[in-house]
Amino acid sequence: MNLPTFISAIIEQQPYPLLFATISGSHLYGFPSPDSDYDLRGVHILPMKEVVGLDTGAETIEISKVSDSLEIDLVTHDIKKFFLLLLKKNGYVLEQLYSPLILKTTPEHEELKVISQDCITRHHSHHYFGFAATQWKLFEKEQPHRVKPLLYIYRVFLTGIYLMQTGVVEANLIKLNEVFNLPYIPDLIAQKLADAEKSTLSNVDVAFHHREYERLRDRLQEAYEASTLPEAPTTAQAALHDLLLRLRIKS
Repeated sequence: MNLPTFISAIIEQQPYPLLFATISGSHLYGFPSPDSDYDLRGVHILPMKEVVGLDTGAETIEISKVSDSLEIDLVTHDIKKFFLLLLKKNGYVLEQLYSPLILKTTPEHEELKVISQDCITRHHSHHYFGFAATQWKLFEKEQPHRVKPLLYIYRVFLTGIYLMQTGVVEANLIKLNEVFNLPYIPDLIAQKLADAEKSTLSNVDVAFHHREYERLRDRLQEAYEASTLPEAPTTAQAALHDLLLRLRIKS
């Protein structure tokens, strides 16, 4: 990716050391419009004195700014909060952790990715069921219909199905469709890549997409039922605890 230079500056200006920082959102999913926001996500490490003292540091830092007509949205969580989210059925944090669009990394980031393989469970499917349902309601409600929520629906379902089948976190719709071969995906992506972030669809067949929504929802349910992924994390909590202590002491 050719990234605007100010993104690196924003990462370097953060008040606490970063375990990692990656890009999420449309850029990760493979369909950014020319005016798409940059969704930056990461994990920061609060120093010991701001964890055990009376004046504690921020568990979550959120920064939004506009530079060169592009909006930057940065969210980072402290290591403890992020590790606790990993132990829940939270697909967002997995996608942030395994994003290949890396802005900042450390040896411990690589270690965390190995540990977090054991955090992936069958019940992460519930995250994708819920996300798809929310996006379908948004797509159905808006008039005229926008391409972005529709692409999010397909991205979410395919990510969830693929995760249940393989245990691998893949958030890029272009790569996912190399596996699932949905014939309408390339045209939808092409429109999103060429038009503005809030571009709308003309002559959209809502009934067809609703049938596809229901079909893929059923496929995700079948993938969940057939998945060999564990019911809950097993050794991950102890390994995360050990990594948390080492990072906190190091800070």
